[in-house]
Amino acid sequence: MALYSMRKARGCWRFIRALHTGPEATPAPQKDGVKRVFSGIQPTGIPHLGNYLGAIESWVRLQSEHSSVLYCIVDLHSITVPQDPAVLRQSIWDMTAALLACGIDPEKTVLFQQSQVSEHTQLSWILTCMVRLPRLQHLHQWKAKTAKQKHDGTMGLLTYPVLQAADVLLYKSTHVPVGEDQIQHMELIQDLARGFNKKYGEFFPVPKSILTSMKKVKSLRDPSAKMSKSDPDKLATVRITDSPEEIVQKFRKAVTDFTSEVTYDPASRGGVSNLVAIHSAVTGLPVEEVVRRSAGIDTARYKLVVADAVIEKFAPIKSEMAKLKMDKGHLQKVLQAGSAKAKELAYPVCQEVKELVGFL
Repeated sequence: MALYSMRKARGCWRFIRALHTGPEATPAPQKDGVKRVFSGIQPTGIPHLGNYLGAIESWVRLQSEHSSVLYCIVDLHSITVPQDPAVLRQSIWDMTAALLACGIDPEKTVLFQQSQVSEHTQLSWILTCMVRLPRLQHLHQWKAKTAKQKHDGTMGLLTYPVLQAADVLLYKSTHVPVGEDQIQHMELIQDLARGFNKKYGEFFPVPKSILTSMKKVKSLRDPSAKMSKSDPDKLATVRITDSPEEIVQKFRKAVTDFTSEVTYDPASRGGVSNLVAIHSAVTGLPVEEVVRRSAGIDTARYKLVVADAVIEKFAPIKSEMAKLKMDKGHLQKVLQAGSAKAKELAYPVCQEVKELVGFL
């Protein structure tokens, strides 16, 4: 009976879509055991070096390694802090252009805008009703962000990890690329999947983490903190659209220490080690080889070597992004097509969840 209801619901949905958009190929359903990769990124400003090395670069690789990949511009997450509507709209365009310029291919992956798929919020509410308040209050990022906001965080900020869980589980994702600062949130997603399965029967795969090979890129001005778009020190963060002159200036001002030799020792030489890690990541050379090639170069000169490597890495991305930003029509088509594909996948899952929970 449940299977009949699901088929009927899917048929109704396709009929309604056909009235509005005409005939469209239906994505093949996910087969048991097939990996589905999901990840998201907030449209809050131009991506920086840390975003690129910590997430986007691995996304480009993963889209060629797996047959089912979804990347989401999570605009709903971005409003957990105040946003200017005009700035947010432009940031969505900018992020779309940046992802495409970095190599995300809409033919290989589903690239879409979160707010265009309403099932995200529907599943989020159902999952929110399954999680206890203390669990969310003990998450590290809630503590850190509310401390910055003088303990005046919103309910959206508190519950966004549940929306994050809905983002992943809605597509029955099996793998999620994450950074080390997202481990707690990933554990919550896994626990919610297990909790739902225990209560309603096996339904959601328990997704596994894909840890990115690059550790957190540190701030150029404070090696104890990660690089961030919101850092008030403009010299701390290198954006992919920075000019060569800006990149050189930022690396020249990078905080190191009083030892001139280039070595890799994150525990005692955080600043220099951050430069070595960046140099290794953008060139593809092992850290040991980077250090070997830098023998005899003092840190002042080495900063310029790293700056040159970053400039070379970002030059084609920056050029392609400038072209894409001039064609909003193309960007809109990419997002609309991706959101339609995501909706096709999300709708039947959400309908079955509602049926399992007991909704008519």
